[in-house]
Amino acid sequence: MKKLFWALLLLQLFFLNGTGQKVAYKNSWTIAPSHIPNNNSVDAPLQGNGDITMSIGYVPGRLRYYLSKNDFWRLKSQADQLSGPRVVGFLDIEADEIFNNTFKAEQNLFDGTTTCVLYKKQLTARSWVSATNNVIFIELTAGKNPVDITVRLTAPYNHLAILKTGQEKEVSWLTRSFVKDVDIPTEVAVGMKIFNQGSNSFVLQTNQKLLIAVAIESKFNAAHPLMAVIDKCEEIDESIMNQLRLSSKKWWSDYWAKSSIDVEDTVLMKAYFQGLYTMGACSRDKKFPPGLFGWATTDVPGWNGDYHLNYNFFAPFYGLYSANRIEQGITQDAPLIDFIPRGEWYAKRVTKTRGILYPVGIGPLGIETTRNFPQKKWQEEGNIEEGGLFWQQRSDAVYGLVNMAQCWRSTYYKAYGKKILPYVMGVVNFWEDYLKFENGRYVIYNDAIHEGSGKDKNPVLSLGLVRNAFELAIDLSKELHIDMSRQAKWKDILDKLSSFPTQERNGEKVFRYTEEGMDWNPGNGLGIQQIYPANAITLDSDPELLRVSQNAILEMNRWQDVNTSNSFFMAAIRVGYDPGIILKELHAYAMHTYPNGFQLDNPHGIENSCTVENALNEMLCMSVGNVIRLFMGYPKNQDASFSNIRTWGAFLVSAKQKNGIVSNVKIFSERGKDCTLINPWHGEKVTVFRNGKKSETISGDRITFRTSIDETVELKN
Repeated sequence: MKKLFWALLLLQLFFLNGTGQKVAYKNSWTIAPSHIPNNNSVDAPLQGNGDITMSIGYVPGRLRYYLSKNDFWRLKSQADQLSGPRVVGFLDIEADEIFNNTFKAEQNLFDGTTTCVLYKKQLTARSWVSATNNVIFIELTAGKNPVDITVRLTAPYNHLAILKTGQEKEVSWLTRSFVKDVDIPTEVAVGMKIFNQGSNSFVLQTNQKLLIAVAIESKFNAAHPLMAVIDKCEEIDESIMNQLRLSSKKWWSDYWAKSSIDVEDTVLMKAYFQGLYTMGACSRDKKFPPGLFGWATTDVPGWNGDYHLNYNFFAPFYGLYSANRIEQGITQDAPLIDFIPRGEWYAKRVTKTRGILYPVGIGPLGIETTRNFPQKKWQEEGNIEEGGLFWQQRSDAVYGLVNMAQCWRSTYYKAYGKKILPYVMGVVNFWEDYLKFENGRYVIYNDAIHEGSGKDKNPVLSLGLVRNAFELAIDLSKELHIDMSRQAKWKDILDKLSSFPTQERNGEKVFRYTEEGMDWNPGNGLGIQQIYPANAITLDSDPELLRVSQNAILEMNRWQDVNTSNSFFMAAIRVGYDPGIILKELHAYAMHTYPNGFQLDNPHGIENSCTVENALNEMLCMSVGNVIRLFMGYPKNQDASFSNIRTWGAFLVSAKQKNGIVSNVKIFSERGKDCTLINPWHGEKVTVFRNGKKSETISGDRITFRTSIDETVELKN
């Protein structure tokens, strides 16, 4: 493939700040000619509607649109690139005399509209993806000179794929499928209509505009995807396009209205909304969440482009629940639930237990992407068991509960609790059997904290994840009135689970990665994930445990880590680390990105998309442990406000801090639960207003008050 040449990429975002004034967030730089937008380092403009996605690249002489769809995979339970997401195809716009030239791209993150300007001929290509229909629109406009243009619909050669192309009246089409030697056949179709042109090659006259419509559909959504895209393209005219444009803008407007923040640092503001845009654009399909890279641009993605379960798959979803983007967050659940039968099979054969045991890599619909690796070396070292790649870890399935727990605790939707219940019970059944009770405590044996780190005893991460699992099981049991008789056993495990191992480094007491086995790792932050995302340590924890946690944060200093920055910032906030240092490091982190917000030199795709968003929400409104803390992780000398951050207990919280004083505290209660809040006015009396009417007055450093379903509570000092 020719090298994709980028010259200037400009991202632009407009939102209203607290004063109603329009604020612009921009970022731009020059990309080296040797850099290509691929699945290991996606640095392109990204567009999508949560089902179909598109990224943009530039080969000299050709503007390329990479088309992808969340449900287009090669679905086979086999490793070594035989399973994983696949690119749907390419839409290439070829224009004369623009070889070895440059172009500028500008993207409005409000709805993802992206404009590319090719300099020599001043050809402009403006594209947007409908948020409510699987249609893409590209508008070409010539500059001061006519341009010879050819538009091609193509796909990469793959000997395992079946590719068909054709023409139906005004519609060019292609279909791509994987049906040979697979577990589940897949097929996708693309239709392209060029308005008012009888050919795919034409001359675009000076200042002339030309519209291209592209429809994409798969066999999972349509019995005959080719017929579906041809019919859709033939129906589309400018009137329908305008209707779709209006509905798309409304969808994005509603999406941004779900919650918002306002802080003084515009770099962080841009990064905050950038992350939410990314997940809004790639995560909405309830059966097919985005894989490691979100956008497929090749048939050979790194790590199969799959769902890697020892944190990578879960990380981009961490912050969606506090941001009140539940629709984007719950998509991660389906592949975990669909894999339950295979997980039970592994538990019976590998660990001789009940419950579920998951390997490191899975796909949708029960597919296992890391099965039967041919390398004997891994088998000899014990990383492959019964054909599955486990890396000697037992924590992959229990890790799957971190986001489920966050979603449940933030919504208390009973239907959601019932949906995840089989998975939760599978996890707790496994750990009931796998934990060993000895000398008055429950112990974890033979569980590697790092991939292949050995038969570790009591890894801190697993200890934290197991606590989270049993606490979630107890909460679900109480709310859904099921398995009540098992609560005593679960509470006993929580009471007697081994403590987090510690050690001394550089004269300070810090966590030891395991009680026996790996003691430390210089290039990864797994040693603090018991704090976050496992939620096992909070500001209400023992002061000595908090001191050890802060020492560990200082000793690790992993603010920009290719693996776990997405949990490192949150862990620091959770244990009361210096807010000024956190904010400074978060700013540096936000600057260390490609224009589309992806971290520089990070090979793991979308996993860091919401790191800034998640951290800022937590600094402004922490609620772990069902205790709401307003601005307790944020510097008092900086003004900030937020609206509708979703907290534990199913509350939507809004507040403002100005000159160090908290005001405008509003709490909307969805489920009518009791609300506990650290008094933001330091022990002063607090007056409660319910649905606008003055109610009771309460006092104390920690205040608790009743709420009713769909009640708005305002607090004033």
